[in-house]
Amino acid sequence: MFIGHFAPALIAAARPGAAGLGTLFVAAQIVDIGFAVLLVPGIEAMRIVPGITAMNPMDLHDMPYTHSLLGTLIWAAAFGAVVGFATRRKAAAIGAALVVASHWFIDLLVHIPDLTLYGAPPKFGLGLWDHPLIAMPLEIVLIGGAIFYYARRTDAPRGDGRLWALVGLLLLAQAVDWFGPKAPVYSLAIPATMLAAYALIAVAAAWAGAGRRASTTTAARVS
Repeated sequence: MFIGHFAPALIAAARPGAAGLGTLFVAAQIVDIGFAVLLVPGIEAMRIVPGITAMNPMDLHDMPYTHSLLGTLIWAAAFGAVVGFATRRKAAAIGAALVVASHWFIDLLVHIPDLTLYGAPPKFGLGLWDHPLIAMPLEIVLIGGAIFYYARRTDAPRGDGRLWALVGLLLLAQAVDWFGPKAPVYSLAIPATMLAAYALIAVAAAWAGAGRRASTTTAARVS
């Protein structure tokens, strides 16, 4: 799962008092950002095994600090605390923490068994990466539904042009992920590319979300 991870961020961003869209896009992928950073010194590890799944050649065999359920919840609590300190808003902190936590459960759908509860076996994963005709539509439905929800429940005085530019970037990134060339072996270019992609998308999300606010009808329903 790639852009599907941003669905909870878009849903959370439509709530009154939420953190900014850019911040929530970082929350959605902070676990993978951490994974990319930890790959560099070898604290976590992966390898390339062509054919390990139909869609993804990455063998994610050692990632206890980021992709265990316990690790993800620690990242969620820490990120939520940072957002709460920065915004002084409880709703923003809780929303950001929930978006971080959603990462493990979304990964559970597509990963082969490489996710753990606390960094040790048993390992979990429903393996939809081996079923592209299910995984690909699922990703589009998740992000498409979340974009529709966000667009309907937020107001943008400047119009929706920035949001649709973000949508275009997300679709391009997903197309490259699905259909672009795959690295034949692991190298530091993989975490570097991951970090660059996440940074670009987060900046684009911050730009797209600038000035958007929960609609007055949404705020009234919540209150």
